[in-house]
Amino acid sequence: MPPKKGTTNNPNGRRKGVPNNSTTELRELFHLFVVENIVELQKTFSMLEPWQKLTFFEKMLKMVLPPPITDIEKLSDSDLEKLIERLKRREETQNEE
Repeated sequence: MPPKKGTTNNPNGRRKGVPNNSTTELRELFHLFVVENIVELQKTFSMLEPWQKLTFFEKMLKMVLPPPITDIEKLSDSDLEKLIERLKRREETQNEE
């Protein structure tokens, strides 16, 4: 019988919400490449057509911003707690006005 959804046969596996190590390493390498080559990248970027600049910018945003969460059940416990605290603060601020 297969494991139920959201679990694995490895009880010591990566917890929900913990980033994959190889993804983290790849992001760090990409960041280092950008930092070390920023002057050349800016020169090349300035030579692009406007539509190419927008396409490039859109692709880069996907590299640095986390994807939007469309299912609240996919939030890690710590992210869920942070969200609850933000909502509480927002409600308190609105009640003060």
